[in-house]
Amino acid sequence: MALPAQQAPAPTVTPASQTPSQAPSLTVDRDPVRSPDPDSAAAQPVVTPASSRKGSDGYVLHTDVEEVVLNATVLDGSKLVQDLKKEDFQILEDGVKQTLLSFQHTDVPVSIALVVDNSGSMAKKRPSVNKSALDLIEASNKEDEAFVVNFSDEAYIDQEFTADMTKLRDGLSHIESRGGTALYDAVVASADKLAADAKRPKQVIILITDGEDNASTLNLEQTIRRVQQLSGPMIYSIGLLFGDEMSRSEVRHARRALEMLSTETGGIAFFPKNIEQVDQIAAEVARDIRSQYMLGYHSTKPTSEPGFRRVQVTAGKGQGKLNVRTRTGYFPVPRNQKKTAAAGQK
Repeated sequence: MALPAQQAPAPTVTPASQTPSQAPSLTVDRDPVRSPDPDSAAAQPVVTPASSRKGSDGYVLHTDVEEVVLNATVLDGSKLVQDLKKEDFQILEDGVKQTLLSFQHTDVPVSIALVVDNSGSMAKKRPSVNKSALDLIEASNKEDEAFVVNFSDEAYIDQEFTADMTKLRDGLSHIESRGGTALYDAVVASADKLAADAKRPKQVIILITDGEDNASTLNLEQTIRRVQQLSGPMIYSIGLLFGDEMSRSEVRHARRALEMLSTETGGIAFFPKNIEQVDQIAAEVARDIRSQYMLGYHSTKPTSEPGFRRVQVTAGKGQGKLNVRTRTGYFPVPRNQKKTAAAGQK
């Protein structure tokens, strides 16, 4: 039985006013995760959209500057649909039908950011949250990699990319529950790190929090825009909004933010009624990630044409319409801009 989840329309640790080339190394535990200003020219994405196709030697990364890659979950009610073919999908970009060129339905490896609220109100919840986060990783592909970000009024990377469960457990155990909740800044910094350092083209943020953002330098709209500029990760949010610590208005605002972050990026937001439900949610997230279709197409618009591209994916089998969850769109990045930005980071 599926746990409560919401979908609605709508980017790790303290953003800094520095260019990517000036960003500090993130190889040492407790380094703040820093991100450039998402509205600055220097902050434009440098990661080429990619697709992963399995060859004779395993998973091989192929890049194409004009390929748009969508990871899509297909549901019939609350049931995952696993038997669709390429011809069952239709993609519209700004209302114009696109030609689906690549299609894959395989449990490909994923790069995961575990982004966990470390504010004071989370102190009693962290042991259960940490166990559920580790269970999620263990239930996923053995070739996945993950890193750990703990955030309060600042965000810290407490474990670099690894597949070692002991190291991830140690990273999650760095609990100093205090301060505010700079959730948006943490999401953006984590998305930037995935874009810069992840080995897997498929990327996910698992965001766990029990409150409303009250300490970020970015707002919700800037956060979503940055993730979309990166053609960035799907965000799965787990909002621990039960209890008496928050007013109804605070709960409503926090819920709306998590729903928008998740829905706009193709993920989903969960709102358990108690801490005991988190473990089941983690298992559901793992199944969702492993059951997705990967769809690739070349836009009918040139990459030099700026602006947000709204994407809609539909799927049907027989007479029935199915529910497809994927990111709502993306910002194209011209080839010459990619090269300029990449040169600036070297």
